[in-house]
Amino acid sequence: MALLARVPPGRAGRMWLRRRLGTAERGRDQLDRKLRILIPEQQRLHAQAEHCRKAWTVACDDARVWLLRATLLGGQDVLRKASTPHLVDIEVVWTTAMGLRYPVDARLVGPPAEPPAVVGNSAIGPAAAAYRLALLAGVRTAAAEEAVRRIEAEIAVTRRRLRALEKRWLPWLQEALAELELSLEQAEQDDGIRLRRAAAARPERTSPP
Repeated sequence: MALLARVPPGRAGRMWLRRRLGTAERGRDQLDRKLRILIPEQQRLHAQAEHCRKAWTVACDDARVWLLRATLLGGQDVLRKASTPHLVDIEVVWTTAMGLRYPVDARLVGPPAEPPAVVGNSAIGPAAAAYRLALLAGVRTAAAEEAVRRIEAEIAVTRRRLRALEKRWLPWLQEALAELELSLEQAEQDDGIRLRRAAAARPERTSPP
């Protein structure tokens, strides 16, 4: 590995490797904890998104029924006259978990605009209300699906980082540290042998007469 050239020699290298090994182990533990938190949240968000999609389908079906009733009672011209030019504002509610920001809800801002009264067509009001509910269900579905997309992407990135630590970085650090420890131990043994040999070869001092 290219980082091998950056390891300082001797005991300084041992401290260098130990510090990085400790950092890598803490990083592994944090990533593992992050996955244990995000995966249950992913399952919850999947269920929520499915519920929102079903609610949206029901709301759209109900809105189409009321649109058909309004059309049968007054025709297309009545629908055009009953439409309003007002835009609808949407507010998205966000949260953050383990550093990940994602939407948890969405709502329509402001009271609904009342459609113009149409004589003889009692379906216009309910149709407008049904379409507002369908719109609300749609934006909530979009928020739920975006939350699922974001948390799945974060889980994938976290798994890649954890795999890189467990399969590459940690084994390399452990192996490099073990090799350095062995070489330092061997060097200490060699130094001890040289010192003993030097002491044995040194002439003994004689006492003066």
